[in-house]
Amino acid sequence: MKQSTTLEIMVGLFVALGLAALFMLAMKVSNISALNNEDGYEVKVHFVNVGGLKVRSPVTVAGVRVGRVVRIEFDDKLLEALVVLKIKHGVRLPSDSIASIFTAGLLGEQYVGLEPGGADTYLKEGDVIALGQSALILEQIIGRVLFSKAAEGKGQ
Repeated sequence: MKQSTTLEIMVGLFVALGLAALFMLAMKVSNISALNNEDGYEVKVHFVNVGGLKVRSPVTVAGVRVGRVVRIEFDDKLLEALVVLKIKHGVRLPSDSIASIFTAGLLGEQYVGLEPGGADTYLKEGDVIALGQSALILEQIIGRVLFSKAAEGKGQ
């Protein structure tokens, strides 16, 4: 009986550790850990198409996370998406920086990549990044290739 109780405790501990590991994996994948309010300054950027970009997506410079996407709205005056980024305090980006939407990983998570410019002035709270390169949409690329192939076939 003693050996049976010890075995049950060991199996219980193993199952508990497995559940804890699954919970940690779920938190890592879902970016729930990013819900904390980081200090920083907000900048805005307009995109024609944000693709699958989501709130809490990372903002990177040279592959290093320097912030998060905090809001995605529709600008009804410009008829474009307005993305609000929160950049960590201490990260100084030139005012002529370029923002692009990229895709990372096998799951296709999208993030904003910033390419610093060469200006002597820096972005500050409320500034707008002038140049935003939209996400590449796979369906649009395939459609263009198929359309160009169809047009070539008709021209012969």
